[in-house]
Amino acid sequence: MKSFLEEVAARTPAPGGGAVAAMTAASAAALVSMAARFSSSDSAASAGDELRARLVQLATDDAEAYTAVLASRGEARKEAMRVATEVPRAIASAAAEVATLAHSLAANGNPRLLGDARVAELLAEAAAKAAGVLVEINTAP
Repeated sequence: MKSFLEEVAARTPAPGGGAVAAMTAASAAALVSMAARFSSSDSAASAGDELRARLVQLATDDAEAYTAVLASRGEARKEAMRVATEVPRAIASAAAEVATLAHSLAANGNPRLLGDARVAELLAEAAAKAAGVLVEINTAP
């Protein structure tokens, strides 16, 4: 986590907002998995684990996609921008799934982990919204 944050803070264009949104949602998914395990919900724990892995990969994908946009020109740039738009769209979708799982755990899970489930839900919602903003920016004329 420390090295990721140092990379974000560096004077480089990537990783940036998309990768941070993905890692925020991945952190939320980790909380979902923990809360699910304390709630004896193996299916929710597994779903959280799968989403966390997917979101970590999407963080890398986002940084690579944005780097490709910066390196491209002309028609190649249009294709690179299309890819750079699809990645945050996938981040938003996965983050929304995390938020749904977290909401369910907050309502039905172990009450001692209500705080963790609610934090996961809020973080995932914020990550989905942030990724959605990036899609809007990338598709603006």
